[in-house]
Formats: sequence, C-alpha cells, structure tokens
Amino acid sequence: MISPTPPDFSGLWVPLVTPFNGDAVDHAALRALVQRLAPEGIAGTVVCGSTGEAAALDEDEQLAALATVTEAAPDLPRIMGISGYHLGQTLAWVRRLHREPLAGLLVPPPHYIRPSQQGLTAWFTAIAEASAAPVLIYDIPYRTGATLERETLLALAAHPNIAAVKDCGGDADKTRALIADGRLQVLAGEDAQIFSTVAEGGVGAIAASGHLQTARFVQVIRLLQEGRIAEARALWQPLLPLIELMFAEPNPAPLKAALAMQGLMNDALRAPMTAASETVRDRLQAIRAHLA
Repeated sequence: MISPTPPDFSGLWVPLVTPFNGDAVDHAALRALVQRLAPEGIAGTVVCGSTGEAAALDEDEQLAALATVTEAAPDLPRIMGISGYHLGQTLAWVRRLHREPLAGLLVPPPHYIRPSQQGLTAWFTAIAEASAAPVLIYDIPYRTGATLERETLLALAAHPNIAAVKDCGGDADKTRALIADGRLQVLAGEDAQIFSTVAEGGVGAIAASGHLQTARFVQVIRLLQEGRIAEARALWQPLLPLIELMFAEPNPAPLKAALAMQGLMNDALRAPMTAASETVRDRLQAIRAHLA
C-alpha cells in the first residue's frame, strides 16, 4: 500500500497538545486550536505525539482526537503518533489506522526494552511493511532509552515506506550524514535546532513551540529554504527565549500554560504530568509582551 508518489514532509508540522476539560478530552478546544493553526502556513499537524500526552490517552480517545482534527481542517495533512514496545499490539494498532486519511505515522523505537540495532531494524521494518501511510522515524533516545546508530538509519532509509526522520538524536554528525545521504527527509525534532537543521539541508521541523508565533516559525523555515540566512536569523533570534521557556519544565506544561493565557483551552494536564510553575508563568507573561 505504498504510494507511488514520494511523500514530502517539508515545512513546519505542529505536534498538537490535547486539551482537557476535567478528565475528558476537550474536543471543542482542540477543534478551535486546529482551525486557528491551519491558515498560518503550516505543513500539517501531528496528532497524539508526546506533546499530545498520547501515553495518557486510550485508543478510543486517540481515534476521537484524530477525528476531531480531521473534521476541523480536512485539507490539512495529519501525521499520527504511535508508540509501544509490544510488536504484535503495535502492528494491530497500525492496521487499525489503515482506514484513516493520514500523511504518515510517527514511530519511535520501542521504549524501555533497549533492543540491539538488529532489533531496532526489525521493529521499524515490520511497522513500515504493515503501514498504509509512510513512516517517519522518531529518533529520541532520551524518551525511549534506545539509540539508533547512523548505520541503522541509513539501512532503514532503503525501505520504500520509510520516508523521514524526526531528529531528536542529539548527534550533529548523524544529522549531517542523513541530510547528505538524501534518502530520508530530516526534520528537526528539537525546537532549538530548527535553524541549524534547515540551514544545513533539513526539510523542516516538528516543533511544539510552533503553536505560538506560528507564522514566524513558518517564515523562518521558508527563508532558510530560500537561502535567505540573514533575514531568517533576524526572525529566529527573538524566538529563542520562547523556545527555551517551552522546555524549561516537562513538555507540554509550559505550552499549555501559554495557550491557556490566550484563552484557547484550560491549563489542564493528565497525571503524572503537572501544570507549569508560577516562575514559568511569570516568564511567559514577559516573553509574550516582548514578542507582541
């Protein structure tokens, strides 16, 4: 079920938060959030990624969130985040997603287990062969405990249904090698590395901070793709304090606090996540005033 047209994941993808009203997903707030982001020039959204607290959502809640996002902006491409460590259950979930109109699946290594490179290759190959949508590898060792070596990623790049990598690997040499190889599209997964990744040939970013100052993030990436480095830098540098603050405490707590300040949703997270501290909130107010 591999598309004959190579997918293109260029641009800014926003990994959506999941708003809550009490203990329930706030679908009205999620719909309004997507409709606010859609006209800003983003490439698409990621549903049920780590920013969306997907680990705290059951499968029915995840499907309902995806349905709301699809309804809110049907023409805006969607990537679905998946994760797990039981291959059979993960493949069953991948097959359940066949009926959904998805641009891709964002897939990390199995967490907790810490398999060998051979095991990681088998994991991604099995998922890629089962998926109706292209696979984006989510290289994020500090969440999964598994490090994908350069040679492993380059071998996986040969699979026709593995199209891109969300790069949170923390290895600049590996990032450059993947960009130079050219078979996988490289997206910055660490918001602070958007400028350097795209300037060196990456195609874009999956960035939680893109919920805020969205048009500016979009423009930075566009200017970098056009080689207009000085103009991009002038827009980029004022964003750095905001990006730093978004990850001063566990994501998405500072981000949800910022969105709540704008009246877009409740400042609510699911346990064991907790709300942002007063220190972060005070800094948010100052940064909002500066960027305004």
